[in-house]
Amino acid sequence: MEFLRPATWQEALAAKAEHPTAVPIAGGTDVMVEINFDHRRPDHLLDLNRIAELEEWETGEDTVRLGASVPYSRIMAGLRTELPGLALASHTVASPQIRNRGGVGGNLGTASPAGDAHPALLAGGGAVEAESVRGSRLIPIDDFYTGVKRNALAPDELIRAVHLKKATGPQQFSKVGTRNAMVIAVCAFGIALHPDTRTVRTGIGSAAPTPIRAKAAEEFLAAAMDEAGLWDSGKPVPPAVAKQFADLVSGAANPIDDVRGTATYRRHALGVMARRTLGWTWQQYRDHQGSKSCA
Repeated sequence: MEFLRPATWQEALAAKAEHPTAVPIAGGTDVMVEINFDHRRPDHLLDLNRIAELEEWETGEDTVRLGASVPYSRIMAGLRTELPGLALASHTVASPQIRNRGGVGGNLGTASPAGDAHPALLAGGGAVEAESVRGSRLIPIDDFYTGVKRNALAPDELIRAVHLKKATGPQQFSKVGTRNAMVIAVCAFGIALHPDTRTVRTGIGSAAPTPIRAKAAEEFLAAAMDEAGLWDSGKPVPPAVAKQFADLVSGAANPIDDVRGTATYRRHALGVMARRTLGWTWQQYRDHQGSKSCA
């Protein structure tokens, strides 16, 4: 195994072009586990730790450009307001040591359906900035996951950053595991309210071959809330609407039975998480509306 250690981003792109099968490593929280257990033995490892720009973020008027290697611990500390769903998801990632090393770029590169960042990324909306010596492009997050641990990157591309929409409304994340920490999700769910467009987005993890959105549930809930005038009135979401939303989220999943849980349990848990997170986000929205009216 050859270890490549570029000092600049351009050197990294050149190395990836010369060795398309080289496996990028930054936090190493996924790659090193696979290597240590001899599940993977790449010819080349491409170490990106010397490239400081990958650990930086830029906050614009409407978006955050998040470097691929920004650790989860820094997302938790510095981006709670701009990216609340991702900050909540970051809290559930493994241990403090891993949260200090791992970043969103690694989750995206691995593209495991159980990655904790994926539901929040899908619910929040955004795009992955991929680059090679041929140029750069933005891949919409909805199009990034192509199969089990497969993504839309070309062999010579690296993830440079993720462009994420700044929250315009409440966001929540929920995860079910066999214990409270150091656990792979049995299933996970993210939800984001987008009052500016009066839409809802969701993300489901560990309950299908890829991370997915529950689009029928999103469309149903947005239409029901619009029809009832809830965005303006701030009235509670009717229980029947919440139940139908939860049922549609559960129905969107395509889980399997495995050592962590059964398909039946995953569908049930997703329904519970969908109903609860909807309640939490809507209460946050109502509280915010109430505070504005009192101002």
